[in-house]
Amino acid sequence: MHILLIGSGGREHALAWKLAQSPSCTRLSAAPGNPGIAHHATLVALDIADAGAVIDWCRTQGVALVVVGPEAPLCDGLGDRLRAAGIPVFGPDAAAARLEGSKAFTKALCARANIPTAAWVRCSDATDGLAALDRFGLPVVIKADGLAAGKGVVIAESREQAEAAVRDATDGGHPIVIEEFMSGEEASLFALSDGRNVVAFGSAQDHKRVGDGDIGPNTGGMGAYSPARVLTPDLEAQAMAEIVEPTVAALAAAGTPYVGVLYAGLMLTHEGPKLVEYNCRFGDPECQVLMPRFAGDFGALALAVANGRLKDFGPVSFSEETALTVVVAAKGYPGTPLRGGTIDLADAESNGAIIFHAGTAERAGKLVSNGGRVLTVTATGTNVAEAQSRAYAAVDKIVFEDGFCRRDIGWREVARENEQSEEQG
Repeated sequence: MHILLIGSGGREHALAWKLAQSPSCTRLSAAPGNPGIAHHATLVALDIADAGAVIDWCRTQGVALVVVGPEAPLCDGLGDRLRAAGIPVFGPDAAAARLEGSKAFTKALCARANIPTAAWVRCSDATDGLAALDRFGLPVVIKADGLAAGKGVVIAESREQAEAAVRDATDGGHPIVIEEFMSGEEASLFALSDGRNVVAFGSAQDHKRVGDGDIGPNTGGMGAYSPARVLTPDLEAQAMAEIVEPTVAALAAAGTPYVGVLYAGLMLTHEGPKLVEYNCRFGDPECQVLMPRFAGDFGALALAVANGRLKDFGPVSFSEETALTVVVAAKGYPGTPLRGGTIDLADAESNGAIIFHAGTAERAGKLVSNGGRVLTVTATGTNVAEAQSRAYAAVDKIVFEDGFCRRDIGWREVARENEQSEEQG
């Protein structure tokens, strides 16, 4: 079948890499894509914000499935328009995508469905927000109530920081959500839903802070590894039963069935897993560690999800190996990143690592940086330490003077592996 992939980042490069290996995929196109995706798909000059143009192209080119990578087109209703035109799509309609598009929508759903999450309040302006701070202790979490590319969250350690964050986030009339701070370790759980049926689709642990040791501002993600063994089989089953499955059921009951991948950010508290937030698409860079581990025809699986036939696909399986990815970002990220720096990848894949392009472009025949997160370097191993060593060996062979990365991706699990090894030794 002919598959059209929507998007241009590292997540979409990982999806293109996997879809190109699918026996069910006879032709793969991507819009707009990037230089890395071009190695696996034919790039198409489509305005993905123009649903009519996307539909017309799909009809003329015989597209059998559209896989939507980023959240913005989904929240804008691209999935609705494609389905109305009779084109199967992997990704939710706008009504269900509100799980990511509005923090307040998700919190209200959690309250109705008795889903464990942090205490919260929605504030429409700075005055409301500043008054609401009195209801919370410190630290306190301030979130933009809308899409923020993974960066609309501030964890304020002091009252002064909290007040500044409220003023900044509400500047221009934007609503916010203030939440209690939850203690524990975070993990990401992914699930696939065809609107009625839902199955788990792997776990990962992301590293949001820009600096080693989890310091500095939040980013879209500086690296990840999979599986997140801290999310044990028992905890995963509990999260599915208490968080993910009730969410899918609530949306179906409301007449807004969820179709696609549902990304649950979890806090593993002493009371059990609690929902931090939902995303309506694969994470970036989590997708770059899930796709190398998935064992199967992802194109056929995505079509089964899109057509409401997830039960017919059979069990979903993953490699037992660990995958770890390191983000190479342009200096200045997550503030104002440098652009245009040249990149040489000639020697970087020599040890079996996979380099996914996140923010690259080609100019005058050279590969250059074109965004904040530029590359993600993924490697696999028998454990996190081995995958980490292989990934950084590849990172060190990249020639990119304007780039930087964290040097400690996977550090929590490496420490646990070392401790376990010492206990056994």
